[in-house]
Amino acid sequence: MRVAIDISPLAQTRAGTARYLKGLLRELRRRDDVEISTRSFGRGDRLSTLVRDGVWYPFLLGRNEVADVLHCPTYRGPVRPRVPFVVTVHDVAVLRHPEAFNRWTRSYSPRVVPRVLRAARQVIAVSEFTRRELIELLGVPEARIHVVPNAVEDEFTQDGPAEHGEYVLAVGTLEPRKNLDRLVEAARRAHTELRIVGARGWGGVEVTGNGVRWLGEVSDAQLARLYRGAACLAYPSLYEGFGIPVLEAMACGAPVVTTRGTAMEEVADGAAVLVDAHDPAEIAAGIAQAVADRAQLVAKGLERARLFRWDAVAAATVGVYREAVS
Repeated sequence: MRVAIDISPLAQTRAGTARYLKGLLRELRRRDDVEISTRSFGRGDRLSTLVRDGVWYPFLLGRNEVADVLHCPTYRGPVRPRVPFVVTVHDVAVLRHPEAFNRWTRSYSPRVVPRVLRAARQVIAVSEFTRRELIELLGVPEARIHVVPNAVEDEFTQDGPAEHGEYVLAVGTLEPRKNLDRLVEAARRAHTELRIVGARGWGGVEVTGNGVRWLGEVSDAQLARLYRGAACLAYPSLYEGFGIPVLEAMACGAPVVTTRGTAMEEVADGAAVLVDAHDPAEIAAGIAQAVADRAQLVAKGLERARLFRWDAVAAATVGVYREAVS
């Protein structure tokens, strides 16, 4: 089967979507039942984004496609594809929390995303949480949605060097829905240093104050080192479709504090401390609990993380491709 995959997101981010693409592509290329080719447009600059979103995705991608199936790893995609089309949806945060996004994204997405999802033969959701959101917010037929969770890279393991110091780690792009302002307050209440890894985003989010260190983007090797050395990962995001840092931290032997009633609760499945992300005092108490219950949480987290493998993601995705072309 010939599969064309859009890799344009790799020019825009190193975060969750990029991790998904890299892991999936690597494992698909190891298989002998699919022939992979890639499609992309532009760079990460604003002009490329506008042309890509406004012209290339809806009208050009898939127009003269020779592959058997086209796969877009985000809900940016063609509205009239000429080949069977599969789309992966990581979250629909822009519809739940449009105020957390820049003007272009919150204006464009409600108009185009529903058309893209209607055009797709099959839809991949990265969690049951995202599947429910697709049905509730966009009316995607349940029969067309396949839940294929993300996975964790082999580099994220308990074995290896650990960063020095007493600190809580946060991982995520600096943007409003990551809830970093409340986390900074929680770390202050917990009397602990907070180290934050992630690219500068949008929304004017700044992370400053005594005991707060923003490290920017780091390599995966350095990120794994930071996970191993952390008192815990604090990931009180207001909305995610999966939450890959939760899985990475557990694989590295770090206790996790994350948000109750979200996709992260689904990913952790009892292996994390759950808190109300709107309450800095509860986040601070969750950090203290994670430190106190470290041994138990680490054991549960390691066991949970072992269940998420990229070869299984690739196998399930090929199954979705087959349904799309049948």
